[in-house]
Amino acid sequence: MQARSALFDLYGDYLRPRGGRAPVAALVRLLTPLGIAAPAVRTAVSRMVRQGWLEPLRLASGPGYSITPKAARRLDEAAGRIYRTGRTSWDGRFDLLVLDGPGNRRERQRLGANLSFLGYGMLDERTWVATRPSDDVDDVLAESGVRFERFTATHAAGTPGAVGVVRRAWNLAEIGEAYEGFVEEQRPLVAAVTARSTDEDAYAVRFRLVHAWRTFLFRDPQLPPALLPQRWPGTGAATFFDRHAARLRPAADRFVDACLGNGPTISPRVPAGRRAPDRRIRQP
Repeated sequence: MQARSALFDLYGDYLRPRGGRAPVAALVRLLTPLGIAAPAVRTAVSRMVRQGWLEPLRLASGPGYSITPKAARRLDEAAGRIYRTGRTSWDGRFDLLVLDGPGNRRERQRLGANLSFLGYGMLDERTWVATRPSDDVDDVLAESGVRFERFTATHAAGTPGAVGVVRRAWNLAEIGEAYEGFVEEQRPLVAAVTARSTDEDAYAVRFRLVHAWRTFLFRDPQLPPALLPQRWPGTGAATFFDRHAARLRPAADRFVDACLGNGPTISPRVPAGRRAPDRRIRQP
């Protein structure tokens, strides 16, 4: 797990609801259980400041960093897709982008990743399509310096034709296999967190669960049900994610609050064979 990616997860899942700010020392403490060392955290923070995602500020507990308005918009959109709080209906219209450039391969890859994150699929090198418009796509294209045209389009053949467009823009079989792999990989990890586990252990496992789930923001455009195959693996994977993310949340929140100085001091690990008296982690 890279420090920069972990910081996006940390700010989006835990710090955004707490005001979107934290002292540097707390950032280091919160990423330590994930095996990310302090120098890597500070380097990633500096990079995110240069990119306009974070801004420095002075907190009562020392120097810290807060998310920028640009980061707040991106994190809120990501949270809505991670926990699927947005709309899933479809009016039959596509948002169509026709791009002019960029010519540089690295810039094309960066722009492609950003468009994929916003839910767009590539029909060809210049044409991208989404089943719902993104509020941020104009800003992303403007920042890249790409000239573009944007259309609202419907398929003349109706829904069967729309399904064909979707199959061209996204490899749904590959995405479905990825969902199945996600559940297979995460199941033993979340099952290992029981009532005997510490808050830190629950936090680390939940963090990795959300981090793995977040990768689907770049793969899965969360298509409306009418355009998905029957028995879509993403449905079962979402149920699995929701159940364990909710089960581990109270313990993870306690650990975060302790690291931020908003809760009880982090308790020592409980020796094997002894039950922690204040743990309330439900069984999977």
